[in-house]
Amino acid sequence: MPGTYAVIGAGPSGLAAGRALRRDGIPFVIYERHDGIGGMWDISNPGTPIYESAHFISSRTLSALDGLPFPEDYPDYPRHDQLLAYLHEFARRFRLEPHVRLSTGVERIRRRAGGGWSVVLDTGEEVEHAGVIMASGSQWSPNLPDYPGQWDGEAYHSKHYRSRDQLHGRRVLVVGAGNSGCDIACQAATTADAAAISTRRAYWIVPKHIFGQPTDVFARSTPGFVPGRVEQRFFALLLRTVVGDLTRYGWPEPDHLPLATHPILNSEILLHLAHRDLVHRPDLERLEGDRVRFVDGSVEPYDLIIWATGYRLSWPYLDRDELRWPRPNDPGLFLNVFSRDHDDLFALGFVETDAGAWPHISLQADLISQIILDQHERPAQAARWRSFKQRHVDLEGGIEHADSPRHEYYVSDAHYRRYAAELLRALQRGDLAQFAASGGAGLVERIRTRLVG
Repeated sequence: MPGTYAVIGAGPSGLAAGRALRRDGIPFVIYERHDGIGGMWDISNPGTPIYESAHFISSRTLSALDGLPFPEDYPDYPRHDQLLAYLHEFARRFRLEPHVRLSTGVERIRRRAGGGWSVVLDTGEEVEHAGVIMASGSQWSPNLPDYPGQWDGEAYHSKHYRSRDQLHGRRVLVVGAGNSGCDIACQAATTADAAAISTRRAYWIVPKHIFGQPTDVFARSTPGFVPGRVEQRFFALLLRTVVGDLTRYGWPEPDHLPLATHPILNSEILLHLAHRDLVHRPDLERLEGDRVRFVDGSVEPYDLIIWATGYRLSWPYLDRDELRWPRPNDPGLFLNVFSRDHDDLFALGFVETDAGAWPHISLQADLISQIILDQHERPAQAARWRSFKQRHVDLEGGIEHADSPRHEYYVSDAHYRRYAAELLRALQRGDLAQFAASGGAGLVERIRTRLVG
């Protein structure tokens, strides 16, 4: 049997890892620094980016972890407390709770000379493990911008936003148009004395429902072999038909095709822009005391800036030199999961995609568990895997994503799912050699390649 593996974090990624490992008979322990499971979805956990009105931005239909569908009485886009309840039920259903050590943080992991890892806990203990699965989430370390000038008002990152009570009587500027930024800007539009949202570039606004269906459900109904550029142009036409000309709302015309940037899924922001309860501003040029100068030369007074500027990929317990990091926010992992240098170090849940992440997390967990099994049961395949995981695989499906930190390790949902699922089936059959010889592409991917060509 394999030795005991350390799983860091008892959020959705850590629980998905626990389900896969327990199913395959691999010993493990989940270390969770908070006093309950759920990770960021427990709004009481210090440092969580979740706010009181937060909902999933992918539908319950396509967002569940493997093995447990969302309850039928959940709304199309579940609320944060419903997601937390689901995670607790997931832990109960797959009997993961005995494997979780709560209120036990990981301070450091160190490579052992003889193999495996030493895990240093905040309790003072140092525990030896056969391997480590880093499942601690990617939305804990805020990315803060650096603009010239001086700001005399209040400012904080969106991870410190909890409720609209923080907006009453304020002149609010939200900087950044991710999904959290747009949610907060909409709340400011109905609560603050004045509300504006600033973006460096224009983005597509995608409604949460198209033709009565959750948008991701509608998108999944399109043919899976359509090349990425064709899919982008079809989606652009659809959005122009359903949403219309964004400039009529005071929102700038996007300078890229849909899916080149992370989708903004919001059915309210255009209404507030149309009512002028919310106004769009371009990028900031400098801060001037209680005023902000924008790149178009305009100057506006505010007393609260909320930086909705995303997060930095961070594993504070890992020496950064253990990974390759070809770009500042890209650790150079194969399939965003597997260390290219260490066979016993895995990252789980560190994936940015144009659809719900939890199904990807389940698939990643299954791949990790299968690789661990191969290391003990199929040494020839495990040796072949060491070479296989050095290759570069196009995970963007022909879509040229934006040049930004968030998109450094971005993947196309459909393309990633197909490739990872076919790889998992090949590993389970003991067929990695044949999969590698085929270029790692199944029938659907070969059709897509020919269409692109």
